[in-house]
Amino acid sequence: MDTALLYVDTGTAMGAAFNTMDGSMTTASKTTPASAVASAAASQGEVHVDDFTSRTSGLARAGQRLSFGTYFNAFAASYWRRWTNVEKIRLQVATAGSGVVSIYRSNARGSLQHVETRRVSGDTVSTFELPLKPFGDGGWYWFDLVAGSAPLTLNAAEWQAPGAEHTPGSVTLEITTLNKNEFCLNNLRILANNPDALAYLKEVLIVDQGTKKVKDAPGFAEIEARFGGKLRMIHQGNLGGSGGFARGMYEAVQNDSDYVLLLDDDVVVEPESIVRMVTFADHCNKPTIVGGHMFDLYNRTVLHTFGETVNPYRFQPDHPIKEQVLGHDFARTNLRTTPWMHRRVDVDYNGWWMCLIPTKVIRDIGLSLPVFIKWDDAEYGVRAKAAGYNTVSLPGSAVWHITWADKDDAVDWQAYFHSRNRIITALLHSPYPHGGRVVREGSFIDVKHLISMQYFTAQTRVMALQDLLAGPGKLHEILAHKLPEIQSMRHAYSEAKFEPDPEAFPTPGVSKPPRRGRGFQPPSYITLVPWAAKTIVRHLTKPVSKTSIERPEARVAHIDNKWWRMSQYDSAVVTNADGTAASWYHRDPEKLRDLLVEGMRLNAVILKDWQRLSEEYRQALPVITSLEAWKETFDKYSEESK
Repeated sequence: MDTALLYVDTGTAMGAAFNTMDGSMTTASKTTPASAVASAAASQGEVHVDDFTSRTSGLARAGQRLSFGTYFNAFAASYWRRWTNVEKIRLQVATAGSGVVSIYRSNARGSLQHVETRRVSGDTVSTFELPLKPFGDGGWYWFDLVAGSAPLTLNAAEWQAPGAEHTPGSVTLEITTLNKNEFCLNNLRILANNPDALAYLKEVLIVDQGTKKVKDAPGFAEIEARFGGKLRMIHQGNLGGSGGFARGMYEAVQNDSDYVLLLDDDVVVEPESIVRMVTFADHCNKPTIVGGHMFDLYNRTVLHTFGETVNPYRFQPDHPIKEQVLGHDFARTNLRTTPWMHRRVDVDYNGWWMCLIPTKVIRDIGLSLPVFIKWDDAEYGVRAKAAGYNTVSLPGSAVWHITWADKDDAVDWQAYFHSRNRIITALLHSPYPHGGRVVREGSFIDVKHLISMQYFTAQTRVMALQDLLAGPGKLHEILAHKLPEIQSMRHAYSEAKFEPDPEAFPTPGVSKPPRRGRGFQPPSYITLVPWAAKTIVRHLTKPVSKTSIERPEARVAHIDNKWWRMSQYDSAVVTNADGTAASWYHRDPEKLRDLLVEGMRLNAVILKDWQRLSEEYRQALPVITSLEAWKETFDKYSEESK
């Protein structure tokens, strides 16, 4: 029910009627209706579950229009036009019954144009030869079916690249996992149930870094048997995402695969995406990294991002076009009525929730940075681009994944890796003296955490700068040990200790009323500097009241956990991102003073020594990302050898 709008709707060529549908279908060369359409606009009539007979077939009832101008079934013509050697494509639509098949296209502005309509009757295979030349900057192809006075059945439909048959490139699909057994088994089951996708895979590799092993999970043996020897398990210590994905890259090179397909563990994969990504990569003019998009696992019609770049001045993820919406909901606005989505989006990198990398690229530029988690995918894309290898985020290829909104990335242990790895990436690739805005912005972030009473986070960020200054030679050495070290510090910080029971904390006391009866407001751009100075002085000098030590001043929902709000409290109970627990924040002038001074000192050192550090990291890059360096780390932390 919650994915069907991504595959088919019952709208007109210019837009869709909003409806609720069922299914999880589609094939990348094969086009598919949803398993069911529960309701549609009155003028279009209703479509029921039994109108859809398989993942690739279904029917339109008498007088009804079904549109395949949708995320998973429209053809992203401009991407093929720009990056591949394909000059035209062929659409074949096999139908039974009477009606029409109409072809439409769009341009980069999102303007829709009718291409051709054919009447069909009886058992018919309609073939359309469609040029790609007009799609220089954007645009899609798609088709609609309109039934006549009787139902019209769609037996199958395919987008084809004309020409000689080619042998698909071989793929090692690798999943890095840490105690996500149910997710892993589900994705293995999806692959086993889709032999078309499985046929593209030379090997399926699970790099298990957890304490609860996938191989010991109920049902694993049964699923393993369905892979016919293609499934292999590797057990190693927790080297993070970068260590797991680097292992997948390494093994793909060793077994002479043409590609490695990196896949997160906490996803639900659309298996046809594998076929599409490999087919696209095979036709690219030169070796190209091909990524899939990410949908929200808990709100499945929401596309989290359509493509990302790295802002070279701030070294933050950015969006290539200003109209792009982070978290676009296809249940509200479909593909055909979203103009910005018709412009081709060229990217710097693709997240490693699903990313296909040619092994030729790996042999040339190396494996992932040994940075545990965060920025490994972005740095690799930027590094590849500098070496002449582009990345394409391919529409119509995707997974469903937990979005960042349900994680405490910015204030939990991952803050260490955010801070350190972002600056490392800037040291390696920034074109600006002193890294542009990176260090200065990092200082601002430090202050925001400190005045928000997030001292644990601030401490991890100080550690990040200390380890960065220790040099690139230490990255492999600390890879497996840094997270346990960070976690061991939690006991010293009340805001880092979580309680699932809402009654674990005292009832909030009576806090002072908001100024002039108004709620908390962020400072304006003009007043920010004096406001920040005044707030820091108050946090450093004003004694903490006994009352706020004994009981919190307020309970704060995670969505309201903003620096300008938290800075006004001496203590507060704050809910975590997923709503499962809360922690008690306490203002501590001594911790604030120590962390503020040390953070300022370290940032000043990095700024002063930027050029030297940049040269040091750039010279070390080929060594620390080499197959030889990673093999030494893998051997050291291999659980099979122990």
